Amino acid sequence: MQGEAAGRVTSIDGLPPLRDVIDRHGLQARKSLGQNFLLDLNLTGKIARAAGDLTQATIVEVGPGPGGLTRALLLAGARHVIAIERDERCMAALAEVAAHYPGRLDVVAGDALKTDFAALAGTAGPVHIVANLPYNIGTELLVRWLTVAEWPPFYRSMTLMFQREVAERIVAKPGSDPYGRLGVLAGWRTQARIAFDVPPKAFTPPPKVTSSVVNLVPREAPLPADVKKLGRVTEAAFGQRRKMLRQSLKSLGGERLLEAVGIDGTRRAETLDIEEFVRLANAI
Repeated sequence: MQGEAAGRVTSIDGLPPLRDVIDRHGLQARKSLGQNFLLDLNLTGKIARAAGDLTQATIVEVGPGPGGLTRALLLAGARHVIAIERDERCMAALAEVAAHYPGRLDVVAGDALKTDFAALAGTAGPVHIVANLPYNIGTELLVRWLTVAEWPPFYRSMTLMFQREVAERIVAKPGSDPYGRLGVLAGWRTQARIAFDVPPKAFTPPPKVTSSVVNLVPREAPLPADVKKLGRVTEAAFGQRRKMLRQSLKSLGGERLLEAVGIDGTRRAETLDIEEFVRLANAI
């Protein structure tokens, strides 16, 4: 998912309107790459502003496409943007943006799922992840960023676009329908909130669902837990969420594990808060 700019862009950042860039470089969105280009300059600017003060920051962006959000981040004063893009068709358009902002944009050709983000970002200034994530890899990338081994992590914040349904799962509280593994992991290590929604008509091609921008700020001292064990507990519990915990957690110890931490085995996964999931992980 990425960005446009109608005719007004030329007067704002001196670059051609994104519709012209897309047509000139033949960058029609590909469903196979999860691409939905965001063609609204006001929205790309709003996403950049939602990430906070970028003037001394290094921004990591995934899936810049023709560069709509990239341009908004640079226009907002980002000191340095590192953009990871796997679609070779986009490289010429991004090179034009890099030439317009000398020394401030590095474009990395590659697969985000195979990228070492901490190494890529380096240590120069605060790092923020800001991206209109491709739908087909967004959740997987978020889980990877939430479960990095070192904490506090290499980034100061994440400002990310998801389908509204996924965004609701990220910020979900115990007892709510969207609450699941993603809500536990995000709530455990970050303070997450939905910043604003984006309607389907803002994109080309328009997706079938509303999208949301989510802002996640790492907690300095989340409850101590082994990341892998917490992942196992949440995966088992929510993998069979309609079953009682004594059944869904049977492979991890079931009733014995639950008794060890004082949790009633007849409860179901969505009723447990994050502290209870942490206790279960620590008891494995």
